[in-house]
Amino acid sequence: MPTRILFVCLGNICRSPAAEGVFRALCPEVETDSAGTASYHAGEPPYGPMQAAASARGLDISDLRARQFRRGDFDAFDLIIAMDAGNLEAIEALRPAGNDTQVRLFTGYAPGTGADHVPDPYYTRDFDGCLDLIEAAAKGLKAAL
Repeated sequence: MPTRILFVCLGNICRSPAAEGVFRALCPEVETDSAGTASYHAGEPPYGPMQAAASARGLDISDLRARQFRRGDFDAFDLIIAMDAGNLEAIEALRPAGNDTQVRLFTGYAPGTGADHVPDPYYTRDFDGCLDLIEAAAKGLKAAL
């Protein structure tokens, strides 16, 4: 059973911190973190509108800070969850030779939704829709552990 899970999106200010917050509320016994494939927002807290949407659901993600995904994350985590195919490709590009850490798309844990990726609310502005999908995937991930 994975006990260390990393959630990854592009900038680590919307989708991945929201996924980390949702999942740590569902499974506090599992060590979680989040990261972005780009360094645009390193050191910043989650995007204000995402914090507000999460807070409306009883989730406080204000303590999280963005960081960039790094090669060492393959050794530090048992499972790496990507929010979309572009993130998955960027993650795999950094995989060390011989490493077998599982990397999966988050929507693979939410088959009933019809979604093939978690849309980025930074661009879509649909923070609630993003959280709905994240909650469905988080419940599926918990059930799969």
